[in-house]
Amino acid sequence: MYKRAEYQTIRARLKEPRKFIQVVMGPRQVGKSTVVKQVLQDLNEPYQLFSADNVPASNTGWVSNCWAAVRSLKESKGLESIILVIDEIQKISNWSEVVKKEWDDDSFHDRNIKVLLLGSSRVLLERGLSESLGGRFEEIRMTHWSFPEMRDCFGLSLDQYIYYGGYPGAAGLINDPDRWEQYIQSAVIDATINKDILMNTPIGKPALLRQTFELGVTYSGELLSLNKMLGSLQDAGNTVTLAGYLNLLGESGMLCGLQKYSIDSARRRASISKFQVYNNALKAVYNPYSFEQAIMDRKSWGHIFESGIGAWIVSQAFVHRFEVFYWRNRNDEVDFILRKKGAIVAIEVKSDAEKNTKGLNVFRDTFHPKSAFIVGDGGISAEEFLTMDIRTLF
Repeated sequence: MYKRAEYQTIRARLKEPRKFIQVVMGPRQVGKSTVVKQVLQDLNEPYQLFSADNVPASNTGWVSNCWAAVRSLKESKGLESIILVIDEIQKISNWSEVVKKEWDDDSFHDRNIKVLLLGSSRVLLERGLSESLGGRFEEIRMTHWSFPEMRDCFGLSLDQYIYYGGYPGAAGLINDPDRWEQYIQSAVIDATINKDILMNTPIGKPALLRQTFELGVTYSGELLSLNKMLGSLQDAGNTVTLAGYLNLLGESGMLCGLQKYSIDSARRRASISKFQVYNNALKAVYNPYSFEQAIMDRKSWGHIFESGIGAWIVSQAFVHRFEVFYWRNRNDEVDFILRKKGAIVAIEVKSDAEKNTKGLNVFRDTFHPKSAFIVGDGGISAEEFLTMDIRTLF
């Protein structure tokens, strides 16, 4: 079975002496549970795995019951150590306070119980971690599968990856478009919106949240102001509501709105958003063109191509903790600006020879980035870019 790079990280952490709670976080359907099961099977150490997926959120005692079961097993069998794994932990109300209490109790009584938590809602996980578990945890961030992973494991071509994205569970369905679309809709979109957002966050207008998502993914890779969005949506709302919904979609690994790069943070916040999906499969579901039709239509493929490159960039930004913007000044524009610890990288995506890249030169002369380059026609090939370690750019 194919093993992602995170396999080695998780395995190494669980082999270390008990010191921190390990938290594996990332979007739905990227293989978090699978890679953890691979590690547990290969470690050959005792463990107990529980899932909160179908546990009522109000059942706050459930986490303590899991802990009690593991302690009982450890004592009855005289085990030196045991691993406790809880999947979808963020679904339990007040989970972080309970975890803190049980972890500290183990620490006080010198119980060698290592803890691994998994979750698909970044906002709920990070809120709980920051509120109650400071100094007690380490994050292991996972994201959608990269082009090399989808190519090596499932044989996807570059164009197939750019169109269909990086969901491993959907890879075997791309030759049956209806089944593929149904999987993305039910296992990813509906599950994320209904379970990770609506069940855990007070939403005044659920229909507006769904419309915001659908319009945003349609315009992925393009600029669209929130005021213009309001004119396209059927449900009434305001820009503050839309911005809040977009933030929730971003924290769930679905869709984000990139801000314009500016030295002035106030100008960044006031800028028009550039919508960007975290996985191009989400855009393809709402695309009127099939894969074969999109390849033949140069304008349509240009939008899909830029969105696919952007999806990989923002997914890597989540894992490696850097910021992503776009830049625009009158007619000059740069598709993606990456920033980490003061280092700036400018990237222009060019799917055909007609696209003007003058903005890249203007940005280079104005802001003096560490590097500035084109991905696509006349620059680094998409295949080269999607296989590089993006951290080397900084």
